[in-house]
Amino acid sequence: MSKVKGGGTKKVCLPASKVRSMSQAERNKVVNAKRSAASQGKYKRSSSSNVKGARKKGATLRDWFNKEDWRQVNNPSKKCGEK
Repeated sequence: MSKVKGGGTKKVCLPASKVRSMSQAERNKVVNAKRSAASQGKYKRSSSSNVKGARKKGATLRDWFNKEDWRQVNNPSKKCGEK
């Protein structure tokens, strides 16, 4: 087995409600961590930039992904997959 090679996308997505409640500094921290990891060819951003409180207590992972309105942290007016 080999490690995953190459950086993924530079987009960072979170549920819209969480993005709205974050300060600009918090948003920048997450976006910069993702961009930094992608530019170094890494697959994931550092865990120190993980976001707490994005998922409601008791929600399953599947519910969380399907039932939330996912937005780009850098530009909340765009949905997660938009360019």
